[in-house]
Amino acid sequence: MARTTVLSILFFYISCTFLYAYSINNSSKELQVSKDLKIIKISDHSYIHVSYITLVNGDKFPCNGFIYTNKKEAYIFDSPANDQATLDLIHWLQKDLKTHIKGVVFNHFHADCTKGNAIFKKYNIPSIASKKTANLLKKKNNLLPDQIFTEKLKLTLNNKTIFNRFFGEAHTQDNIVSYFPDENILFGGCLVKSMGGRKGNLEDANTNAWSTTVSAIKEAYPNIAIVIPGHGDYGTIELLDYTISLFKN
Repeated sequence: MARTTVLSILFFYISCTFLYAYSINNSSKELQVSKDLKIIKISDHSYIHVSYITLVNGDKFPCNGFIYTNKKEAYIFDSPANDQATLDLIHWLQKDLKTHIKGVVFNHFHADCTKGNAIFKKYNIPSIASKKTANLLKKKNNLLPDQIFTEKLKLTLNNKTIFNRFFGEAHTQDNIVSYFPDENILFGGCLVKSMGGRKGNLEDANTNAWSTTVSAIKEAYPNIAIVIPGHGDYGTIELLDYTISLFKN
């Protein structure tokens, strides 16, 4: 009898997890702003911006960023991956949503996060990054962020809070994550893999530390409901478990 009860509870939990994962991906609304930029609305305050890099073989590869809005103000997390998409995103927020952009936060130093920095500067939109990211951008002779923090940065968007934090090396030695407690959303960037995704670009990675870093994120934010990876479909906290297993030694 006890075993039957346990199995019933387990089945119920698995079913609920599946249904929740299905529902969050089917309740979103997509808007094709231009051929270079797609917006996915996942809540009243939260959007994913999708732009594209062109690979050597000519294929276009999608890259995710995030937008958090509240009372006609917004923060952007990662630049779109090309200049036109960056312009399209700025114009969409400012003209269509009538929203003031308070800044853009870079997840790490790679171009798919920082490509539009010059355009943000042109529009007087402050760029924000960790000291580790700033140092790596400097080594590459790239434009530096306007605001630099060490390992933690708390931002406020009217009455909402955003936590930006470095937990350890993984995809790069500087990758941070951004957590939105009012929504229980984590923007993980390239540190997090989409379900079924491969390990991807490991040129600057620390594969030995990757699982430990993601485990620390999961422990720090146990109430995460939605996880947004740098590439591919967003999902639940299961994306963290998948990433941990992918890089576990």
